[in-house]
Amino acid sequence: MKRREFITLLGGATLGRSLAARAQQADKVYRIGYLSLGSPAAEATRFDAFRAGLAALGYVEGKNLVIETRWLDGGKYDQLAALAAQLVDLKVDVIVTYATPGVSAAKRATTTIPIVFATVGDAVAVGLVSSLARPGGNVTGTSYFTPELATKRLELLKEAMPGLVQAGVLFNPANASAEPVLSAMRVTAQQLKVELSEFAVREATDLEGAFAAMAAKSVGAFVVTEDPMLIYSAEAGAKLALKYRLASCGFPESAQAGGFLAYGIDFPEMWRHAATFVDKILTGAKPADLPVEQATKFTTIVNLKTAKAIGVEMPTSLLVRADQVIE
Repeated sequence: MKRREFITLLGGATLGRSLAARAQQADKVYRIGYLSLGSPAAEATRFDAFRAGLAALGYVEGKNLVIETRWLDGGKYDQLAALAAQLVDLKVDVIVTYATPGVSAAKRATTTIPIVFATVGDAVAVGLVSSLARPGGNVTGTSYFTPELATKRLELLKEAMPGLVQAGVLFNPANASAEPVLSAMRVTAQQLKVELSEFAVREATDLEGAFAAMAAKSVGAFVVTEDPMLIYSAEAGAKLALKYRLASCGFPESAQAGGFLAYGIDFPEMWRHAATFVDKILTGAKPADLPVEQATKFTTIVNLKTAKAIGVEMPTSLLVRADQVIE
């Protein structure tokens, strides 16, 4: 039960263009390259939100808009370079992608075609932009700070399970944003007096082994870090967590798939908002001059059904703060 809207973006969203600009470019057919880190089925909700955002701004596919898609099915990030190169060869007007691996691949493929990222963990820390206010180069979009997100998840697990002394973290070492996240989590774990064990998952097929390793180390709960492959494996991860009776805290999709807790952003809304960056660029703005916006509000989801299944009594303090409770 959602009780309030939970995402706002600094800088606002301009949901229209001037009549003069529309008239001037009425006959133009724009070509957008969409570089995905997932399959069409896994990403349907987000991609549809992006298309809806474009439609709201007056773009009609097949009339004044063509979207060239490239899907990464299988989660092997080393294939992104070839997919990005294909979009560059098509001479698209803008490339839209997300996450550090996707944006990095697009940025290596072109220094001239504008790149919009729907989300990225920390665009400055991983070197994708010079600064949030003045990104420079050909890249801009919406960012959020994944280290703070992951540490908050660990804090929520400790609040839900005060006796927690052994915790784990699932991360993808192929994602350059993982190391800053792990560094921040190590500090937080020390502060919470929790021993933190790190479990690398490069592909979905690695999940079973990671969960078995957590069980062998007597891990009581774990954090799922922000990574496309892990997000698209949310259902598999939730089933394994139930199998091993482990509490988890990850992104919203993880709790919706059956995970214990979630703390994160509204991904479809971020994808919808990416359309406003595309619109500004197509009507003359330069990415270097468009400040990177930041997600400033996040949602907390509690899955009571899962809590009961693994034998954890959810504290009232968490229940009253939750934006959504799954019963």
